[in-house]
Amino acid sequence: MNTEGSNRRSEKLGWSLGWVGGFIWLAALSVMFIFQGHWAQGAVGLALLALALAAIFLSAPWRNPDRPYWRLMLGPYVMFFLSVAWALWAFGGPSRAGLNWWNLLWLLIILLPLAQAGKRRWND
Repeated sequence: MNTEGSNRRSEKLGWSLGWVGGFIWLAALSVMFIFQGHWAQGAVGLALLALALAAIFLSAPWRNPDRPYWRLMLGPYVMFFLSVAWALWAFGGPSRAGLNWWNLLWLLIILLPLAQAGKRRWND
């Protein structure tokens, strides 16, 4: 049994399903807005979802084996923050959503994987 191949398969699934799972909320909100008749918000959300999926698969480590993980993660992270900005816009702004400046501290936790990845590469 080839354990190295199965480990690599697990890493591929971890990257793909982990990032896709992180954007499920975007799909759900977009569909919700469409069903509520807010076509613009729903369409923009679905477009962001498509761009996020493209960023996830185009920046996959096995497609870019010599790039450090932190650089590969930038595309999906940018799409995530754009999606959060979209959600705030779609709901009528941060104050209407009940957010304040202290809520930004949660972003530090979200950015931890970016710091932990370091200079590691797929080929390492």
